[in-house]
Amino acid sequence: MLGFNKVILIGNLTRNPELRYTPNGTAVANFALAVNRRFRQADDQKEEVCYIDIVVFGKQAEHCGQYLAKGDGAIVDGRLQQRRWETEDGQRRSKHEVVAQSVTFLPKKQASGPETDYTEEPEYEGEPYS
Repeated sequence: MLGFNKVILIGNLTRNPELRYTPNGTAVANFALAVNRRFRQADDQKEEVCYIDIVVFGKQAEHCGQYLAKGDGAIVDGRLQQRRWETEDGQRRSKHEVVAQSVTFLPKKQASGPETDYTEEPEYEGEPYS
């Protein structure tokens, strides 16, 4: 069976990256991107936002933890992954996330005028990545 799993996203971080280390010393950073889509519906201009969890490993994770912050723009190139787990009370859960192969930091915005802020993501009740 042949498959292709490639994701490229451009968006803004919804929170500061969370940097941790595995027991064998590998750096792991987690953050989420808000990705906007603008479209026209009848005579109205609409906008929707998609919040996507990102996980990145190694030296790239350390760089993300050091140089990225909430609201910063980034381009993420990676693959889609689904994680599955069972809660303590036996409920099955799953979550899709992007495992980044590269993260490109976008230039910081200059304070110019009011912009819509899509950096607040809805609460997610699931198991954190460990």
